[in-house]
Amino acid sequence: MNSFPRTEVAGVSLSRMIIGTNWILGYSHRTPAADGQIRSRFQHGSDAVPLLEAFLRHGVDTIMGPLQAQQVMQEAVRDTMQKTGRELILIDTPVINVDDSAQARREAAATIRRSREAGARFCLLHHTSAEQLVNKNRHEITRLGDYTDMIRQEGMIPGLSAHMPELITYSDENGYDVQTYIQIYNALGFLMQIEIEGVSRIIHNAKKPVMTIKPMAAGRLTPYVGLNFSWHTIRDCDMVTVGCSYPHEAEEDIEISLAAFEHRYPDIGKRASPNMHQDAFGGGGKKHV
Repeated sequence: MNSFPRTEVAGVSLSRMIIGTNWILGYSHRTPAADGQIRSRFQHGSDAVPLLEAFLRHGVDTIMGPLQAQQVMQEAVRDTMQKTGRELILIDTPVINVDDSAQARREAAATIRRSREAGARFCLLHHTSAEQLVNKNRHEITRLGDYTDMIRQEGMIPGLSAHMPELITYSDENGYDVQTYIQIYNALGFLMQIEIEGVSRIIHNAKKPVMTIKPMAAGRLTPYVGLNFSWHTIRDCDMVTVGCSYPHEAEEDIEISLAAFEHRYPDIGKRASPNMHQDAFGGGGKKHV
């Protein structure tokens, strides 16, 4: 097994590349047809095992997503760990009921408990839940402490999915018990709520490590462009979440990433073309006279 570079979050060692799950669960951010194509490929947890094995071969052992809510992912994680004898570090991103009522708090606690039961080490509130609590006027995330306490009571490490970049700023300002953040970050600005430079500044000023997501803008950037941008513009403590559908895609993304760390060109070959002998491809055939 090769060892991918690592970082530390709340005393836990994580691979700096995180396995994303959108391209297993069918969240393509493209079209319903693309969503369906992904789901047809991963109908059972066993279908994802070769992909997860490819990541583990290189020491990428951290996985993020809505794990408790997706039976396919629970099966994939279980089967991969049983087959390889290696542990995957699970980061769950549950959607919880954040209404201000006793019943809603009971529902939230039950959802968070299921994260622990699914084997999650980290529990990061999904952005659609966390953003309902934001008060921009007061720079507060109202009642966030209720939920981070629930996470702690279940023995997990709390964090925030912060698609809204202010969540990082307000959490740091108020000293909430938030140990890491998820933030959209890519060279295209895809799904980012403010300009790239602004998000980059927030990431660099964050008091806790940041897990960046969508580095390839859901397929709108090539891995070479997207990953090089991300690795060269985040801090050494931060992470990049990468989604793939095939083992060889994982191998390519890992090689591109390692080459970025080592300041060399990646060994990934050339893309296919009807005529591979083109000078523009970096080495054409001998000129015919």
